[in-house]
Amino acid sequence: MTVPRTNDDAAQPGLPPVPAWLDEIEGERALAWVAEHNAATRMVVDGSQRFETLRTQIEAILDSPDRIPGVGQADGMLYNFWTDADHPRGLWRRTTWESYRAGAPGRTGSGSPDGAEDGARGTQWEVLLDLDALGKAEGVTWVWHGARVLRTGPLAGRRALVALSDGGSDADVTRELDLDTGRFIPPAEGGFHRESSKGSLSWADDEGSSVLAIADLGEGSLSPAGYPRQIRRLRRGQSLSEGEVLLTAAADDDGAWAHRDRWGRTWLLTRPDFYTEELWLLPDGAQTLPASSGPSALADAGTTVAPGAVHIDVPASAEVTAAWDWLLVSLREDWEIAGAVHTAGSLLAAPLDDFLAGERAFETLFAPTPSACLIGFTVTARHLVLTMLDDCVTALEVLTPPRTGASRWARRPLDLSVLAESESDTGSVCDPTATAALEDPSALRPGRPLIEVSATAVDGREGDRLWLTTSSFTRPTTLMTGALQADGALTDVEVLRAAPERFDATGIEASQHVAVSADGTRVPYFQVGRPAVDAEGRAVPGPTILYGYGGFEVPLGIGYLSVIGKAWLEQGGTYVIANIRGGGEYGPAWHRAGLKEHRHRVYEDFAAVARSLSERGVTAPGRLAVHGGSNGGLLVGNMLAQYPDLIGAVVCEVPLLDMSRYTHLLAGASWKAEYGDPDDPAQWEFIRTFSPFHLLEEGRDYPPVLLVTSTRDDRVHPAHARTMAHRLESLGQAVTYFENSEGGHGRASTNAQRAFMSALTYDFARRVLS
Repeated sequence: MTVPRTNDDAAQPGLPPVPAWLDEIEGERALAWVAEHNAATRMVVDGSQRFETLRTQIEAILDSPDRIPGVGQADGMLYNFWTDADHPRGLWRRTTWESYRAGAPGRTGSGSPDGAEDGARGTQWEVLLDLDALGKAEGVTWVWHGARVLRTGPLAGRRALVALSDGGSDADVTRELDLDTGRFIPPAEGGFHRESSKGSLSWADDEGSSVLAIADLGEGSLSPAGYPRQIRRLRRGQSLSEGEVLLTAAADDDGAWAHRDRWGRTWLLTRPDFYTEELWLLPDGAQTLPASSGPSALADAGTTVAPGAVHIDVPASAEVTAAWDWLLVSLREDWEIAGAVHTAGSLLAAPLDDFLAGERAFETLFAPTPSACLIGFTVTARHLVLTMLDDCVTALEVLTPPRTGASRWARRPLDLSVLAESESDTGSVCDPTATAALEDPSALRPGRPLIEVSATAVDGREGDRLWLTTSSFTRPTTLMTGALQADGALTDVEVLRAAPERFDATGIEASQHVAVSADGTRVPYFQVGRPAVDAEGRAVPGPTILYGYGGFEVPLGIGYLSVIGKAWLEQGGTYVIANIRGGGEYGPAWHRAGLKEHRHRVYEDFAAVARSLSERGVTAPGRLAVHGGSNGGLLVGNMLAQYPDLIGAVVCEVPLLDMSRYTHLLAGASWKAEYGDPDDPAQWEFIRTFSPFHLLEEGRDYPPVLLVTSTRDDRVHPAHARTMAHRLESLGQAVTYFENSEGGHGRASTNAQRAFMSALTYDFARRVLS
């Protein structure tokens, strides 16, 4: 695929042209160019003892048998996907609660001799699917994309819909797996199956006799972003063309989605753009459309919905979830309804039946503050647990719907002291490194513990148990379970796993600071590392990596830095995470402040953090590398093009860089709500101000760049990285380029590949910044 550069060379006559054949993902000339650049990159690192040691250490961490096997429950069993050196593509497996507990600290267990043991721990696993063996048998580099285990009915725990990707691309296939025999059920025998697309199959009833199918149905069935437009319900034995039609999204929407919730309700969804949605509830037995109507609905430019579907009348920018018999509405914009004004960032609740009957009285379950926002929640059998960010650090609260005689929801903070008591052998929830910045005027809330705590329902269908994890930048993750009582109190906390330390954290300090952006906005950032000193013990600027994202409402927070700790912190480097606008650290307003014509604020925020680090003496421009991927690749691309004097190196992964054509490249059309439409001349005028590909200048010196992408990335086209590398090289700039042959948007499919890519990053930064 070659897309004309309509806004490119004619508007930038001083820049060297870029050959169109670089757009051809697997074109002969393009792949030869990739091979040449990959070889040049490997020449630098191959034979390097430092690089090989780094790569080996990282791979050992990623493959370590004593890491925590994350699990999810279905039908009373615990399921896990596991990769290691012997199984690089991975094993999908399951075990019992009793066996999983046997691997808890201080416990041992025997388990079944037929299972695969979890390293040196006592847990025994039943292997359900071996992707390495499957890939070898079928000649496909299968990458795991998840599974949906049937949780109800006579086939509960015996059937699963498994999604697999060829090489790690977003497009994947779905097959029905018989968990009793480990055999995929072919369509000829009634097995559910979906060919490759950016769609899905999910269970549509309790018995496993039907599925909700979102798939490529041929010409006209995909949105401009490449996502399927039509939802069908298939009975067992039916082909896609035979399934009844539930919804068809408009031709210019981003696509259509559907799911059946744990209470048996079916929901249909279209997304006109990335931040708006239209939602319908499809009651059981509601009238749908016949299979024969599917082609004509796809030929129609508008939305077609089953006649029996009920539209959920809330603002298009809101996100809606049903829990028990309540409707929960998360607002991105202010909403005035029934005489009340609800602010953006609020979470509202109303009885579902009352809402469907036309009532619009909502109770506010959460309202944002200048420092706090809601980033998610989990639903148990009786409670709603909110996860909030308070100046970028998590806080948890338990809400309980009103019972008979009560008029409002009850609420109480999740008592974290219970977790501290349960962690007596694995560390306190208070991180002593949080006090490092007490005397620093840039410090944000000094002395506060910088701890990440998460809570997720084990299985909200059958109880109030929670998965609980705690970690910090320097303390590994501890996995626990706990139970919520009727009043929301947390009890019965049990430690199941405690990950070991992966790097020497002695002397490493973690602190939180603020920089001041160009418009006066205070921008937080986390800083982790040992203070750099010279031979006389005086503070000196040290090598520092500044990481950021700044888009799509994604918040960056706290977590154990296992690979970064070994590859960078342990070697004396400092690592910084910037909480810039465009992200979700302070709710919808923080995100919207960096959209479209306001995008410059995102890059001004990141530049302000870079300046703050130099002004505080943490680093200096020549010792500072910026690192980001995807939208973060666009971020660091703009640092390269607009602020080269502030930095000494750039690590840019799977990036957007040519903003004149991004909407015509793969999934780019779905991001107009974030960046704007470059085909609109008025919008191109502001988009061009943050298109790094167009901002490069002849005769200007830029810091060295490492560009990394994947040939199999079908979300952000590899042409972004290829053409940027070509242009930089034509301008005489130093570029290191590597393109993995697989990995998709994640840039790697196996731990060995991930270790190589990570080693490239930290070896490059160390060489350049030294």
